Amino acid sequence: MNQAFEITQQNRKILHIYLQKYSLEQLNKIPEGFSNNLIWNIGHIIVVQQLLVYKLSGLQPMVSATLISKYARGTRPEGDVSQAEVDEIESLLFKTIEQTKTDLENNVFKNYHEFKNELGFTIKSAEEAIAFNYFHEATHLGIMMSIKKFV
Repeated sequence: MNQAFEITQQNRKILHIYLQKYSLEQLNKIPEGFSNNLIWNIGHIIVVQQLLVYKLSGLQPMVSATLISKYARGTRPEGDVSQAEVDEIESLLFKTIEQTKTDLENNVFKNYHEFKNELGFTIKSAEEAIAFNYFHEATHLGIMMSIKKFV
């Protein structure tokens, strides 16, 4: 399981570079042909990890209901994100993964509601959710790599 966290940590470092390198305007820009932007993808990655691991385990996610409603699956950007929201997302980038690792080590995830996603993956435990998460994050990093060419 440590490898899953190492992969996720490395991906989060890459996401952090986007937050440092791109202006607020660039983070918010939705290029023609795309349905979202750089900051939405980062927020989405954080929210989905929390929903996959915590909510499906019957536990309270570390992210607010407001962030969940803005970045959960099926949402799209509804306007520009403020710098304060970018800062909030940035603050959750590593904290959520570190807490998940600690919670896994402390056997916090006892019950898991089995989930079959739209890609056909059936996730039966928090450990499987953690492993699937790095696939999900890599998919969105790929989208971001395409978006950055146009911002």
